[in-house]
Amino acid sequence: MSDFPDRVDLFLADFFRLWPVHATAAGAHEHDGSWPDVTGSGRAARLAFLDRSDAGLRGVPGADLTRDEAIDRDVLLAEIAALRFEDADLREESWDPLSWIYLLGAGIFPLLVREHAPLAVRLGSVAARLDGLPAVVDGAIAALVGLPGRPVSRLHVATAVAQLPGVTELVDDALRLAAEAAPSDPDVSGVVPALTAAATSARASLDRLLTHLETVVLPASSGDGRLGPGLYARKLPHALRTDFTIDALRDEATREFAAVRAEMVRVATELWPAWVPERPLPTAATAGSAEAADRETISAVLDAISREHPTADGLVAAAREELAGIESFVRDRDLVGLAEAPLAIQWTPLFMRSFAGAMLDSPGPLDRGLRSFYYLTPPSDGWTPEQVDSYMREQNDRMLRLITIHEAVPGHYLQLAHANRCPSVVRAVFSSGVFVEGWAVYVTQVMVDVGYRPDDAALRLVHWKYYLRAVANTLLDIGIHADGMTEEAAMALMVRGAFQEESEARRKWDRARLTSAQLPTYFVGSLELWAIEREVRRHLAAASGDPRGVDAVPEPHVVGGFGETPGFDYRTHLEAVIGHGSLPPRLLRRILLGDDEGRDRSAVDADAGEAAAGGHGPAGPWSGR
Repeated sequence: MSDFPDRVDLFLADFFRLWPVHATAAGAHEHDGSWPDVTGSGRAARLAFLDRSDAGLRGVPGADLTRDEAIDRDVLLAEIAALRFEDADLREESWDPLSWIYLLGAGIFPLLVREHAPLAVRLGSVAARLDGLPAVVDGAIAALVGLPGRPVSRLHVATAVAQLPGVTELVDDALRLAAEAAPSDPDVSGVVPALTAAATSARASLDRLLTHLETVVLPASSGDGRLGPGLYARKLPHALRTDFTIDALRDEATREFAAVRAEMVRVATELWPAWVPERPLPTAATAGSAEAADRETISAVLDAISREHPTADGLVAAAREELAGIESFVRDRDLVGLAEAPLAIQWTPLFMRSFAGAMLDSPGPLDRGLRSFYYLTPPSDGWTPEQVDSYMREQNDRMLRLITIHEAVPGHYLQLAHANRCPSVVRAVFSSGVFVEGWAVYVTQVMVDVGYRPDDAALRLVHWKYYLRAVANTLLDIGIHADGMTEEAAMALMVRGAFQEESEARRKWDRARLTSAQLPTYFVGSLELWAIEREVRRHLAAASGDPRGVDAVPEPHVVGGFGETPGFDYRTHLEAVIGHGSLPPRLLRRILLGDDEGRDRSAVDADAGEAAAGGHGPAGPWSGR
């Protein structure tokens, strides 16, 4: 036996100590009252820890490791590399004020909503974190001066100013919870004095940070948050855990974009008489070109479909109703085992609202039996009625069904519930974002393939629009961070190219500049999972004795749609895919297909291209659409 398990225990102990907010998110609560050391010496200590850990893990002879230990070591080495890149190269704390808002919110929010311990214990941790919050604010003020060649991003400052009050709301929520519980809970009553004093100090520090951002940082800010091709190229492998180059990824997404648009033309043409009966079908002659006719056909049908939508204040209730029907379908089809962990659907907390229109907040993998939250973001305050209407047309009835599949069942909520059963602590704590997001895109297509609402052809068109969004997200991210894409070009890609409502496109334009290399995870992860399914089907077909052999697995028109394959059962396959934690797909391949995945990028591109043409550092709690 190797000493690998002991090395893992030592690594996690130091990791949780140095990254205590990540520890809380993971469900390791020994450091719930602490913040990371946000000084220069703290950064140096983290980098030294990463260097020691990398050398130690690489020093373990491979022959001494079991297959699962070897995979866990690869997971850790990739995380170490990503963490080193963040602290040594990316340095968001110096130019991205929003990263400080997320740190502050993530340090408080889970302690209020995750019932991993009695309220008095959790409020005691909140009091300790609020007591330490002024030091974090001091660190933010000292750090937010930019880097050589990378000034503070003006958009990030403005967004941080808008969202910082959401952190103050969390402080108020803590006091409210204490006031409500104290009369009947002596333990909570005992925490109130320390919590009240810490809250007073924390509020003053948050006000000080807000004033500093508004009066010092914002006037001096001149950056726009774009990484540039060099830094983006260095970040991409850490975010995607593949060796996709910028050029290869752009080419892959461009091919898929064209294939999906062609399928949408076909479906929209079929739907035209039912949804746009008052108008003749556009032609090249009437629209000016074949491309314009295709765009007009798709847009008009989608526009008609989008008129069926919930009210703005009824969005959450509508999602709850959709979830019940989706779970019933999954159960009746025996598609995949459902989870018993509780799930709540509610509005997105204010400090998280710039991240996505919908997201899933899962409990830490080391916590058991706690609630997940499926969040939906309401229209922004101050929007005109026209902007609200545009937003709700994007969140139309059919899109909401697809979003609920993606975020809840059998998407993020179900996948993460299964992942939390994985016995590997390494895979539990260090979740692959490309797998998590890729799974949600992939399994939404699976639902359509196996007959979810088969008589609703309009749902199929909206589904292809939803998938096209994932592809467009990739082109948008590359365009902004590597190619200097303008706002005009971005809006044209999303509105004219991907048929998004203008309100949704403007939110995505902001999000793509506020984040980097996260938006491609949806597309890349789904491609990798479809490639795995295709190879599993081919293996089973070849072993089945069917005279067609691997030809029993047809080349899909876009993605999915394989039909029946001898020996293939979706429940068996899906539960195998989500039964090993949230692994990077290249490591999942090693388990499911027995190959050490020496596929180079060109091989992956060939597989994905056939399907298309004719054929976060440590896991945060949020996974957003």
